[in-house]
Amino acid sequence: MILGLSSYTFGWAVGVPGHAPAHPLDEHGLLDRCREYGIKLLQIGDNLPLHTFAETRLDRLAARAASEGVRLEVGARGLTLERVAEYAAIARCLDAKLLRFVIDDAEYQPRAEAVSIVLRESASVLGGLTLGIENHDRFPAAILRTVIESSGNPCVGVCLDTANSLGAGEGLDTVVCELGALTVNLLIKDFQIARVSHLMGFTVEGRPAGAGQLDVPRLLDRLVPFQRCRTAVLELWTPPETDLSRTVVKEAGWAARSLEYLKPLFMIKS
Repeated sequence: MILGLSSYTFGWAVGVPGHAPAHPLDEHGLLDRCREYGIKLLQIGDNLPLHTFAETRLDRLAARAASEGVRLEVGARGLTLERVAEYAAIARCLDAKLLRFVIDDAEYQPRAEAVSIVLRESASVLGGLTLGIENHDRFPAAILRTVIESSGNPCVGVCLDTANSLGAGEGLDTVVCELGALTVNLLIKDFQIARVSHLMGFTVEGRPAGAGQLDVPRLLDRLVPFQRCRTAVLELWTPPETDLSRTVVKEAGWAARSLEYLKPLFMIKS
């Protein structure tokens, strides 16, 4: 399993809606981070939407990644057959083998049956690419598994996010039991669940990898036997500071700290 960075490792630096940095981190800034940390995998998610890039910009990205030996993966949201076909073409331009998709978009929340149909019909446009569906907070893991399996499309799997399903009331043990065998890509997002001071509820916040409640070694041990998950990327839910520039600095520090923890684990698993 190969460890990589993501545009969601540096979500604040790339830009969160309503919180745009003065100089957003772009695809070349992300490749700079890969070079800085000796990482050879970069997943560009929907927060840096590749379908808005001009062809020349995609070509420059592909050329630089190839010259530096960095494997690319692409991500999008809004699972329709048209969007899958669009991103399959982008993936081929970038020599990427994995398409990561969030099913929903702002004005688009399809029923489970409709998702299964899209996945089945996507076989005609994937052409050997792998389509990874991210677990999110609308579909419980068991329903997502049924949706994927009922599509009958062997090119479809799961991009397993370690924190998203908390929003569906499910812990990671449940998610891995349901989706582990389908996992083609792992999104490592550590977190801390803590009771609030008045004891009437809990908060969920991100943490650097290895500093929260996510047991990464145990998770890797559970996924490796399936032999389907080939890549893993670091994601961060960095709680903001009062100033965006300080938040970006904090996020960068969390990324460095996370990689220091994760790299030895992946040297073992590789």
